[in-house]
Amino acid sequence: MGYKSIVLNLDIDGMVAPVVKLGVDLAQRFDARLIGLSAADIPPPVVMEGGVAFEGESMMRQRKNIERRLEDLRAEFESLAGATVDTEWRGAVGNPTRLLIESARVADLIVTASPEGASSGNAYRSTDLGNLILQAGRPVFIASTNLENFRINKVLVGWKDTREARRAVVDAMPFLQMAQEVRVVTIDDEATDETWNGLDDLVAFLSLHGVKAKAEVFPEKSNGANIPDVADAMNADLVISGAYGHSRFREWIFGGATRSLLENDRLNRLMSN
Repeated sequence: MGYKSIVLNLDIDGMVAPVVKLGVDLAQRFDARLIGLSAADIPPPVVMEGGVAFEGESMMRQRKNIERRLEDLRAEFESLAGATVDTEWRGAVGNPTRLLIESARVADLIVTASPEGASSGNAYRSTDLGNLILQAGRPVFIASTNLENFRINKVLVGWKDTREARRAVVDAMPFLQMAQEVRVVTIDDEATDETWNGLDDLVAFLSLHGVKAKAEVFPEKSNGANIPDVADAMNADLVISGAYGHSRFREWIFGGATRSLLENDRLNRLMSN
């Protein structure tokens, strides 16, 4: 098992070089094709008292600005990737989250940075990570801030005996097989024999795939920040976790553990649903 097609998401307003260098690094490690993708959309006209706030000429100007920026991103992507890996470029005027989810059909893995700067929270210019993870049907690697060279030495698996966590472990197997140290961590105030039996089963499963892992249980904190805390303490290079959430009024509502990982841009995270 391996990643043979990686979709690399570039925030139209974000840093480019660190993310592209990471994508190239991963594509080289896994002998994968690297597909660069960036998109931004034009906000619809806002009707206000007395008329429309944005006229057709203004919208056309915004479109041209997006198209110019996409061409600049393509040039930078191709320059940084060079001939070291097989590449493809996809740039479009459209909703960035929707287009990235659609492009997941050609990906084994999606790589993205956390939205940053002025684009953060702007649905027309940045990716909604929660929406992406829960709808893409592919593992999503969320890079820590300004990461360029990615070590795969210490990996932490945030484990719950759920479909999402099982999916995440299988999706992350290429990373797990490269790691030198793997710790499977469950957050539970009162671990039972059933809890430990599940952990033992997972450790045995990983062993069959050539992954030597150690299982541990930690007590729960009220703010759900346990997994990031343990990851910081062990200097983890990557945290693997299932993503748990549901839609309410077209917004994604996440549990504390998932939310704390999504918001922690100091960690590299691989999340599946």
